[in-house]
Order: sequence, then structure tokens, then C-alpha cells
Amino acid sequence: MGIDELTSRINYLYKKSKESELSSEEKLEQQELRQKYIDNVKKNFRSQLNTIKKV
Repeated sequence: MGIDELTSRINYLYKKSKESELSSEEKLEQQELRQKYIDNVKKNFRSQLNTIKKV
């Protein structure tokens, strides 16, 4: 699942939660997707930090 698909699904579940109650499976999926997103951001940030060289 690409980052665009991931954010799309997260946003869909968020909007759905505002309209009605999410099922327990959807809540679990939402938590897992959010964690994947956070892990991805951390990984990208670490990569950026590793490319910085002290001058």
C-alpha cells in the first residue's frame, strides 16, 4: 500500500467515524494504518537526518 492509498484510507475511516460508529474491525484497521503512517514518517525523517553532514 502506497502512502497515497494509506492516507486516503485513513481519511476515509476518519470521516466515517464522524458520521457513524466504526466497527471493531474498522477501529483496529484505523489504528494499524495510523501506526504504519507514523512509522513511515519516522523512517523518512531518519533518512533525511542521516544525509546531513557536518560542515
